[in-house]
Amino acid sequence: MRVGHLELFVRDPLASRAFYEDVLGAEVVAVQGDQFVWIKLGDVELLLRPGAPTPPAAAYGDAASGIVLYTDQLPDTARELRSRGLSFLGTDGSDDCLTFTDPDGHWFMLVDPAHHT
Repeated sequence: MRVGHLELFVRDPLASRAFYEDVLGAEVVAVQGDQFVWIKLGDVELLLRPGAPTPPAAAYGDAASGIVLYTDQLPDTARELRSRGLSFLGTDGSDDCLTFTDPDGHWFMLVDPAHHT
């Protein structure tokens, strides 16, 4: 068994597409009507699909789930994401674990795996 893809329930898949593509730099793989947007971050495919997202948690550690993104150049990647309009909301207890949410409240953490234990 293996993971095929992850599905994120979002209020408006086309609006969410803009965040993932323009801010995070995801590759849009396919758009099916106005209902389903397939994106790729690295080797992982995500499906943005219409639905009711879980009410957002106040902090990363309180979320029901989180998506961890790896980068080999944390300061440079963080600077680039900020230049695209991303606001980091804090850390997960360490300055090298930057946290943020997408427009629907899904939590993410940005880390350099070589420096994260």
